[in-house]
Amino acid sequence: MEQTIKVLHLDSNHAALIAKLEAGGIQNDTDYTSPKEVIESKMGDYDGIVIRSRFPIDRAFLDAAPNLKFIARVGAGLESIDTDYAASKGIQLIAAPEGNRNAVAEQALGMLLALFNNLKRADREVGQGKWNRESNRGHELDGKTVGIIGYGNMGKAFARKLRGFEVEVLFHDIRAGLADANARQVPLEELQQKADVLSLHIPWTPETDKMVDADFIASFAKPLWLVNTSRGKNVVTADLVQALQSGKVLGAALDVLEYERSSFETLFTDALPEPLRYLTQADNVLLSPHIAGWTVESHERLATVIADKIVALFHPTQEAQKDIRVTGIGGFFFKAKDAKALSAWYNQHLGIDAGDYGWAFMWKDKDGNDGLTNWAPFSESTRYFEPSEKPFMQNFRVHDLDGLLEKLRAEGVTLVGVPERYEYGKFAWILDPEGNKIELWEPIDSGFQ
Repeated sequence: MEQTIKVLHLDSNHAALIAKLEAGGIQNDTDYTSPKEVIESKMGDYDGIVIRSRFPIDRAFLDAAPNLKFIARVGAGLESIDTDYAASKGIQLIAAPEGNRNAVAEQALGMLLALFNNLKRADREVGQGKWNRESNRGHELDGKTVGIIGYGNMGKAFARKLRGFEVEVLFHDIRAGLADANARQVPLEELQQKADVLSLHIPWTPETDKMVDADFIASFAKPLWLVNTSRGKNVVTADLVQALQSGKVLGAALDVLEYERSSFETLFTDALPEPLRYLTQADNVLLSPHIAGWTVESHERLATVIADKIVALFHPTQEAQKDIRVTGIGGFFFKAKDAKALSAWYNQHLGIDAGDYGWAFMWKDKDGNDGLTNWAPFSESTRYFEPSEKPFMQNFRVHDLDGLLEKLRAEGVTLVGVPERYEYGKFAWILDPEGNKIELWEPIDSGFQ
């Protein structure tokens, strides 16, 4: 008889989370108010917990949970968890950066554009009956170089949002081989030489704690705008204030602050630290209360992503159990000297109207479900095939991308970049032994209709 999986929810989340878990045969209990000690006293009854950021999951908590099999955080970061100790106990950690990366990217871009156009001051002045056009003359993003530090889910999403602007996008990450069509990977020194805008998309770790200090800011060749939607403690606020006062930092958009509590719920006290007081009063500083990623849409998406991962952990589908991997050809992409002219030739002579995003061959599978295979020529200068030097890239449709990636990692296959999720499916990239880049796609074909 199959054992019932019991999960304790420590924070309230979108109703879809518990609903999907219950539909997957998982028992759910909630306790949103008890202190940590009370929660610890009953952890022996549970196989998993679902958290946001209510209190730290430290050694004492983990020792009180002898049957714990997983910790799921409804968010991107795991800094509130003693991850090393959890791993030593065989506890699986689940996060959902796919769930709110789009929301974070949109807010980062929105704050940056508001900063460039003096919208904070202009809005206040108009409300006061002032019509000051010259003093609120703004800047255009086009022509600037945007530097991103951290190219995981959030950094990649922000780079995608910048595709509509005539900007150069550079990024630095401690992991190699993450370049894609949206940004070029460079050493930190090159980014510091070229960037007009710096956007942080990094976790809070011992390596990133207080990373952006006076010396770090001074290492940039040009005055810069700073955007931080990652973690507040990655920036030394007092040093940022000095840079704002000197003009080295032209403006700052901060969704996170060094002075936040770990629960993210409170900040202001009777006595504000002087650097924070300066930020609240500066016209060239935009502040928001850690709400990048906190949208109506991401609220549900985060819950859905977490629920799907938990259910898959304990109740894999029959198809997944059969180790089905590739289910078809998703696309064939190749470089062309003149992609537009070549597409026009195929359209004229073969009726293949590729457009800007290729040609989708629609078909039905054996069960009558819609499917498609994409064909597209790319410019010779495309970076989408990197790090492969080959003039083509294959796309294979797969059944369970997350499960397949775990198997490929265990088998020593070279993975490229970070998996991505869109409304039309999930994507990841690997290299074969001859350096051919292969795109793996778990499709949602209806996303193209």
